[in-house]
Amino acid sequence: MTAQKPIASPFDAKSTAAEVIRGVDLSGAFAVVTGGYSGIGLETVRALAGAGAEVLAPARDPARAKDALKPVPGKIEIAKLDLSDLRSVRNFAADVLAAGKPIHLLINNAGIMACPETRVGPGWELQFATNHIGHFALTTALAPLLKKAQGARVVCLSSTGHKLSPIRWSDIHFTKEPYNKWVAYGQSKTANALFAVALDARMKADGVRAFSVHPGGIVTPLQRHLDKDEMIALGWLGPDGELSEQARKMFKTPEQGASTTIWAAVSPLLQGEGGVYCENCNIAALGGANAPRWAMVQPHACDPDEALRLWRETEKMLAGA
Repeated sequence: MTAQKPIASPFDAKSTAAEVIRGVDLSGAFAVVTGGYSGIGLETVRALAGAGAEVLAPARDPARAKDALKPVPGKIEIAKLDLSDLRSVRNFAADVLAAGKPIHLLINNAGIMACPETRVGPGWELQFATNHIGHFALTTALAPLLKKAQGARVVCLSSTGHKLSPIRWSDIHFTKEPYNKWVAYGQSKTANALFAVALDARMKADGVRAFSVHPGGIVTPLQRHLDKDEMIALGWLGPDGELSEQARKMFKTPEQGASTTIWAAVSPLLQGEGGVYCENCNIAALGGANAPRWAMVQPHACDPDEALRLWRETEKMLAGA
């Protein structure tokens, strides 16, 4: 695994996806981007397709995705996929495997945040199931096509929200303790980062490298489960319902929010590297007890032993589903 130490990147927190990908030719490349029809996912698809990649954007609501992506130039296809439904994941993966195209880029971008308590499958908590288990099942199913690309990259969207919780090994799905939507979200984002660590370790010998990404604070449909009062309490909105002064300074546009995803996907600076958590178009520094809330990565989200344990626990969950 690459060390969690920043490198000399020419980009920063305010760089856009278009700036990062400028001059990169992805002609002949095939990319799969989950959640690629809204927010930073849409900007990720726009950047990849604009650089010449063929992009498949699986969506829970294909009609909505078609409307959102219609104005975006490039070769873009849409297919049905609900990450919270294992049958849907397996059907989608089977169709992609049958087509047989090597996957050069897999962007595990889709996610939900701080939703009301919801159970799916065999009683799984929805955020962990959608953000982690669904992407785990999808990625491992598509592994043969990632290997076939002979140099694929997988980018997993994590978040500084990982600081809210490590993996709750004794009660991952909140069956013993009361559900807490923010702890559940934080755990799922830790899982996204750990998945990249374990995936990279397992597949780097096959030419597949994996990265996790914190896109930054961005106003997107991800906040759909939060009401105005809660966003005011969080400091994201002022009493007038507009972005607070603090948020205006810290938040990114969706175009800026997609930049670190694109950097992890295409930057030559990461050639031969992998398994790291990235932010602001760079490898994030390792945080400690006094790390700032909105930056750096905590040790629990990049620990190889925790990553391996999560891999094994997830396989057990899927075996029984």
